[in-house]
Amino acid sequence: MTSFLKLSLCIAFLYTPHAVDTKILEQHLGLACACVCAKAQIQIPHEYFEILYVLHTDQDKGDGNLKYILTGDGAGSLFIIDENTGDIHVAKKLDREEKSLYVLRAKAVDRKTGRQVEPESEFIIKIHDINDNEPKFTKDMYTASVPEMSGVGTSVIQVTATDADDANYGNSAKVVYSILQGQPYFSVDPETGIIKTALPDMSRENREQYQVVIQAKDMGGQMGGLSGTTTVNITLTDVNDNPPRFPQSTYQFSSPESASLGTPLGRIKANDLDVGENAATEYSISNGDGSDMFDIITDEDTQEGIITIKKQLDFENRMLYSLRVEAANTHPDPRFFHLGPFKDTALVKVSVEDVDEPPIFSRSSYIIEVDEDAKEGTIIGQVIAQDPDTTKNAIKYSVDRHTDLDRIFNIYSGNGSIFISKPLDREETPWHNITVIATEINNPKQSSQIPVFIRILDINDHAPEFAKYYETFVCENAKAGQLVQTVSAVDKDEPPRGHKFFFELVPEFAVHPNFSVVDNKDNTAGILTRRNGYSRSKMSTYLLPVLIFDNDYPIQSSTGTLTIRVCACDSRGNMQSCNAEALLLSAGLSTGALIAILLCIIILLVLVVLFAALKRQKKKEPLIISKDDVRDNIVTYNDEGGGEEDTQAFDIGTLRNPEAREESKMRRDVIPETIFQIRRTAPLWENIDVQDFIQRRLKENDLDPTAPPYDSLATYAYEGNDSIANSLSSLESLTMDGNQDYDYLSDWGPRFKKLADMYGGDDSDRD
Repeated sequence: MTSFLKLSLCIAFLYTPHAVDTKILEQHLGLACACVCAKAQIQIPHEYFEILYVLHTDQDKGDGNLKYILTGDGAGSLFIIDENTGDIHVAKKLDREEKSLYVLRAKAVDRKTGRQVEPESEFIIKIHDINDNEPKFTKDMYTASVPEMSGVGTSVIQVTATDADDANYGNSAKVVYSILQGQPYFSVDPETGIIKTALPDMSRENREQYQVVIQAKDMGGQMGGLSGTTTVNITLTDVNDNPPRFPQSTYQFSSPESASLGTPLGRIKANDLDVGENAATEYSISNGDGSDMFDIITDEDTQEGIITIKKQLDFENRMLYSLRVEAANTHPDPRFFHLGPFKDTALVKVSVEDVDEPPIFSRSSYIIEVDEDAKEGTIIGQVIAQDPDTTKNAIKYSVDRHTDLDRIFNIYSGNGSIFISKPLDREETPWHNITVIATEINNPKQSSQIPVFIRILDINDHAPEFAKYYETFVCENAKAGQLVQTVSAVDKDEPPRGHKFFFELVPEFAVHPNFSVVDNKDNTAGILTRRNGYSRSKMSTYLLPVLIFDNDYPIQSSTGTLTIRVCACDSRGNMQSCNAEALLLSAGLSTGALIAILLCIIILLVLVVLFAALKRQKKKEPLIISKDDVRDNIVTYNDEGGGEEDTQAFDIGTLRNPEAREESKMRRDVIPETIFQIRRTAPLWENIDVQDFIQRRLKENDLDPTAPPYDSLATYAYEGNDSIANSLSSLESLTMDGNQDYDYLSDWGPRFKKLADMYGGDDSDRD
């Protein structure tokens, strides 16, 4: 027998399905015990722990001289060898999903010499898979949606689960899908994991959310296989499978007849079980006796129909209207037409409420034409208004004077006839726009207005006249028949056939010796010379009266006078000079002489003005030349007196006692040379009223011959003495010899008790 290391696999398998067939090994190796050659592959269950591998060589005599050594993947950690016997143990749990193949090398050496007794042998250990991993889904939770009313078998979503076990070894990794929750609405394909609808015509309106639990089981779904689950949340999306429906068949609304156009009367809504675009509804009026009086619009936000007024309502004309309103989906789905019409109708009744309305005119406006020569009081037209209410209140008419400030027109309040109050003039105002007011007599708050446009028709009451002022001249060397001026005319009137003017000389000058008038038949005329040559020295200016008349009825005419000056012209007829200077120059008076004469006149005027000014300076000087003149100076005293104890600053008692004033005091409003004595007047201090006192003083001042000729300020400070209690003031105490007795204050009652306590009593108390 050849000498080589033999691996004896005396294996005690606890996992018998993977036991090695020793008879086959004996046939190949000729050994009583199964041995493996230098390279061998050993397959073991990947979770087997108590497996014993035996390495043995023929050189081992059992005396312990040989030592077995194991190297390679997992040697010393996963696989441990008994160096004396060659037994190999698995030290840890094996995991094929972590590592499925191990390469090991074994050798035997002499303990004493350390020499390897046989060549090193290599063997491979492959880990067999067992079903120790359950299937796992790619997501813990799935979300999907499917349209409602979908047919059976409609695909919803596909779920996927994976198994970490070896797919090539047995059925450990073969996954089968099944549904645990969600039946009978949904099903799942056991091989692909595709979830499908299982019931027809599922309605979102009945139920919108579904939760489906899917199981994935390995081992082909056989008993004992491992499994995993996932949850799928399925939502039914909406389709337009429901028509709009009105919750009631009849609606009632009311509106006052005075409501303006476009006023909303109310809202109606047809409910649609669908959502979003599928619930969009459009409203319309299909028929009814009020279809032309009302309109309906759709509120896009609330999906409501808003009924509005289309034409003005009139209670007296009709009190009740009926409308047939239709609501229809704007986006119907043809797939569901078989479910019925996707629209609904409802009856809407609108009642009109009566209100007190203002008068209504027979027209929206009036246009009246009147000749401008119409007499005052002439009726030019009539406006008519009536009360639209059933009461038919009486109406009175008036003119809004803000539109007729000149009061040219007036109106009869009873029948609305408009008449003229003042003369008309079309040339001044061709149109008058006034406003007429109609008011109910029983209810003045109800009124209405109407514009009245009055056109003033023209009559031929103005005569034509020259279109402008013409500056006409004729040359001294003019020839007979020469045109010197073309004139035209204007007329303030406006005849219907247009203007037509005629020109001729006035009858007194029908045959003018110097000029002639030729009518051009186009509303113009030419002025021609009738002789050769004109002389400025003999006649510098000619006046030519021209008669102008129109062609209207009655014919109006006027006379316009042309002023024709004689001028010096050159040989071509261009004017050179027409003024008087040229004549003076021809007489020998130069321009310098004229300027000298003008300067002399100016100097004389200046001297006269200076003389007059000097004469005025010798006037009498003013009466008051003092700096203290009250007209020119304001003296301000900002001193504060000492009260009634201040007896030195000013004797104020004089103000309160007119008899104490100074006997003689000079006036300051006259010059010192003429001093008048102050007139004495009778004493007025006995029982006289203050107002009467001031009036008398004012009269005396007005009649005073010494009063200044300008305005002056006279101040009167006088307090009457009519009070029964006399004066309570202490201002006059300075003019009295003794102390004032205030004991009488105690007799005046409780209101004066405080004063009696303050001023009454003994002198010692007051001290």
